[in-house]
Amino acid sequence: MQFSENWLRTFVNPNLNSGELSHALTMAGLEVEDSQPAGAIFTHVVIGEIIEASKHPDADRLQVCKVNIGNTVLQIVCGASNARVGLKAPCALVGAALPGIAIKEAKVRGVESFGMMCSAKELGLATEASGLLELPADATVGQDIREYLSLNDHLLTLKLTPNRADCLSILGIARDVAAITGAPLNVPKITSTNITSQRTMAVLVNAPQACPAYFGRAIEGVNAQAKTPDWMTRNLERSGVHSISAIVDITNYVLLELGQPMHAFDLAKLGDHIEVRFAKAGESLVLLNDTEVKLKTDDLVIASNGGAVALAGIMGGVQTSVSDATTNIFLESAFFTPDVIAGKARRLGLSTDSSYRFERGVDFGNTLSALERATALILEVCGGKAGAITQAVTVLPTRHTVNLRYARLLSVLGISIPQATVGVLLKQLGFEYAETEAGFAVQAPSYRFDIAREEDLIEEIARLHGYDKIPAINPIANLSILDAPEAAWNKAAVAGVLQSQGYQEVVTYSFVDASWERDLMNNKNPIVLKNPIASNLSVMRSGLWGGLLDALTYNLNRKQERAMLFEIGASYFYGQEVYREEMRVSGLCHGAFQPEQWAEKSRDVDFYDVKATVDALTHGQAEYRQEGHPALHPGQSARVYLRGKAIGWLGKLHPKWLQQYALTKNTVLFELTLDDLLKTKVATYQEVSKFLPVRRDIAVVVDADLPIQTIVKAVYAAKINLLQELQLFDVYQGKGIAENKKSLAFLVLMQDTHKTLLDTEVDAVIAKLLKLLEKNFGASLRS
Repeated sequence: MQFSENWLRTFVNPNLNSGELSHALTMAGLEVEDSQPAGAIFTHVVIGEIIEASKHPDADRLQVCKVNIGNTVLQIVCGASNARVGLKAPCALVGAALPGIAIKEAKVRGVESFGMMCSAKELGLATEASGLLELPADATVGQDIREYLSLNDHLLTLKLTPNRADCLSILGIARDVAAITGAPLNVPKITSTNITSQRTMAVLVNAPQACPAYFGRAIEGVNAQAKTPDWMTRNLERSGVHSISAIVDITNYVLLELGQPMHAFDLAKLGDHIEVRFAKAGESLVLLNDTEVKLKTDDLVIASNGGAVALAGIMGGVQTSVSDATTNIFLESAFFTPDVIAGKARRLGLSTDSSYRFERGVDFGNTLSALERATALILEVCGGKAGAITQAVTVLPTRHTVNLRYARLLSVLGISIPQATVGVLLKQLGFEYAETEAGFAVQAPSYRFDIAREEDLIEEIARLHGYDKIPAINPIANLSILDAPEAAWNKAAVAGVLQSQGYQEVVTYSFVDASWERDLMNNKNPIVLKNPIASNLSVMRSGLWGGLLDALTYNLNRKQERAMLFEIGASYFYGQEVYREEMRVSGLCHGAFQPEQWAEKSRDVDFYDVKATVDALTHGQAEYRQEGHPALHPGQSARVYLRGKAIGWLGKLHPKWLQQYALTKNTVLFELTLDDLLKTKVATYQEVSKFLPVRRDIAVVVDADLPIQTIVKAVYAAKINLLQELQLFDVYQGKGIAENKKSLAFLVLMQDTHKTLLDTEVDAVIAKLLKLLEKNFGASLRS
């Protein structure tokens, strides 16, 4: 919230300069995000009145003016088109320092000039100006222009937390400043307005839970074209609100001053009564911003003449808006519950000062006072006759007593504050309390709707006592080394393996597009968010591939032709009325296998490159079975098993999705359950043989559809003595091999740790191996 420091000081004026005030507010939890001077820095500029003006003898567009500055009359050459006798405008004296200009005695076309008459642009108050800054006729000649325009002011901007909606007004901020500094609080005196009109308006509240309090008043004979006072316009503009018309400006002024949103209707455009109700199905309304909105049945509206005339707590309608021709108005001041207003403005693409306050909470104890304050200002500025107040009040929110235990306060803050001091701080906050055996029974005022529990009161005491007065005490703790079992990896170790292979880690949203879940994860019933932050982030992910592909697209659009990405993150599932979260590690490779280089020809990444990564993550224990996945190529994909359990998938992206994502090169993905990767075996010592191994190569013919991994797994499971390694190095199908068969060439390594193997021993091992292959798989030695 932005506001004028001078306006605040009319309510409370502590003995602090602007910087000290900003620091005090920030240290009390009301962070001052920005502080800017209200006007440019300049000196020696006063109000001058032109008492004589004559044509310059040597220039058609210049005038020689006699300017009264109070204690003397100066001769000033002026070229402004609006310079004339009787005009009052800023006058920069000799020696004045304006933004970018130093005023000196000068001769202009041979005529001496002792100063300069100024426009708003020359004073740094506007970017453009067509002439001198004209001042009202009652401006005091000779008065410092900074004092007259209140330019010795600062614009403060508070960054408020959502629970401190009571500080969305000058009065609310002033209360806190008074509590922080102990300075007296000067609240404008608000009295009941004399009733001089018999005009009233009946009010019917059909949604009392949504609108517990509604006050309204008819005012006849107003001058809607009256000029808004300069002091009011200045305070509005310095709060970021543009002046519109006197009546609208007054409602905005009361909103900023007291925190109560208000609305003025043209009484002639209303029916015989006002109705507060929820919108009807299919009902529409044209708002003040000329936008027509389609209302839903949970939108609260103000209705008259059988239709909605305003969106309650958000914005009024064009149909009953105040114009220059308005002579009679109906002034509304109401309390709408936050739950009813929350989210409605955003759903309609709106953001208003009223909805911002009602969503967070408005002081229901100030609703009537705000109406009286606005009435008084309207009668003062626009004239008119006020009618009696019509009100409809039901059950207002209650402020429950909150117990504050003194011992609990000291325990949480870790410092000693005398109990009497706690009572003084509560009193400064405007809280009523009674002392109890344990501490205090506290009743918060109506405007402090954030005080609901003991911790809230402890926070209030802490911030008023001063966060900077709470010493920083280093914690004392006994540190011990945690167990790090060798049979378990951790997340960092998994990430380290991938990073060592050239992968780069990404972090993507857990909220994803519903189409990703449907297309990539075959998840037709994802967990849907009730209030998504964006339409393309509407469901919870059950896999990480969507985020990786999105990151890949982002990089490809920025001319990164090669990518190796991985993410370790949570996936979310719902079944049997239980929500479940599972950590997964997922990777993606796209483009060339190696960065471009002179020593090796470039080739695209393939299935086996990424399979090597999965082997590294599973310590070579993974088993791959040919199974189908909707996101993967049917001929280049596999399900990954570890210790007999399915833990994930590996494969090339399906051509359909390659086309959809406009990917022109190979894209291979994998995704594995993280917990299964963290379980490993403890490394054991194995004696290194001093004797050379013996290598034999064999080629066997087997069925074409027999997985090679099945053969290797069976051989190792047989634990043939002296057999150290079995490795495939060639696969052949073609001439000399039956159509339904294939030839597999294996490297066989044999070794003994105690002696050099004899040929007979080697032949025995090979015989056992061939017998195993023949028995289990019908393999025959290729001749």
